[in-house]
Amino acid sequence: MALVKKERFGIARKIVSNMTAESWETIPHATLVYNADVTELFKECKKLNADCTDKSKKITINTVMLKIICEGYKAAPKMNTHLEFNRKLVRGTLKYFDHIDISMPMVLPSGEMMTINMHDMGDKTLSQMTADINDSIRRAKNSDMNEVMFEVSLDNTLNGLKQGKVLQAIRRLYGSKMPGKHQVKTLSGSKKKKYYSIPKEDRLTKHDIEQGTTTISNLGSIYREQKGECFLLEIIPPQTTAIAVNAAQKRPTVVTDENGVDKIEPRLILPLTIAIDHRALDYGDIVPFFRRLDEIFENPSIIQSWK
Repeated sequence: MALVKKERFGIARKIVSNMTAESWETIPHATLVYNADVTELFKECKKLNADCTDKSKKITINTVMLKIICEGYKAAPKMNTHLEFNRKLVRGTLKYFDHIDISMPMVLPSGEMMTINMHDMGDKTLSQMTADINDSIRRAKNSDMNEVMFEVSLDNTLNGLKQGKVLQAIRRLYGSKMPGKHQVKTLSGSKKKKYYSIPKEDRLTKHDIEQGTTTISNLGSIYREQKGECFLLEIIPPQTTAIAVNAAQKRPTVVTDENGVDKIEPRLILPLTIAIDHRALDYGDIVPFFRRLDEIFENPSIIQSWK
């Protein structure tokens, strides 16, 4: 067996690996799958864009699914929380929010994967959500990801210092900025000056990368040919939930006709994988989320009022 190459982690991979490791080390995950019948929903989605001639303003099924999940969170606000938990003292506090900030992993024009915080998405229309997502993609094209990620990493380190995590802060600074093979390279000199001369409204900042109230990953948009569904996904602390939107797939499904007779027919099914932090939530806490989704998928024409 011959070693082909070594690939050292950049700052984005370092942050992801650190956060996901903390997730599995500290959070007791419970995961469920909700199989949404989107056969009729997809027809309603086509109607949303019937009169749209501007491609950039077209509302995608991805955006519609984000909106549906936000509606579910509004019915089950405990899913949109952050948890503070001290295991040694067995003390826990749940923080509720009056807004839904979605940490949303997306593939950037450079091919890099980056989690963007889509702020205050709960009460926005589908058109407003579409505009916000497109604007994030536009600003990402002008952004140096190493700079943005280092800003976030430095901010997290300083917050750790305020909480008394001195050793953690020293290790992080040493691991990222000490000269050597693992040093994180950021801009300097004239390149740095030129980059930071770009107005903040035209590039991503730490405000766009900071922790949201929940995480929603759209796996189906990355691999539309997906068969099956995701069964495990990590919750990023202090969040208490994470959701994966899988690809829509044709599956044989039992349906009841107008005469009350059951029959099997092919339907378009889109699985949603929901992970909860079992320290903060029980199954009963997410039942209102499921009930709200049931209402929407049974009456998908409601999305026309969200436009």
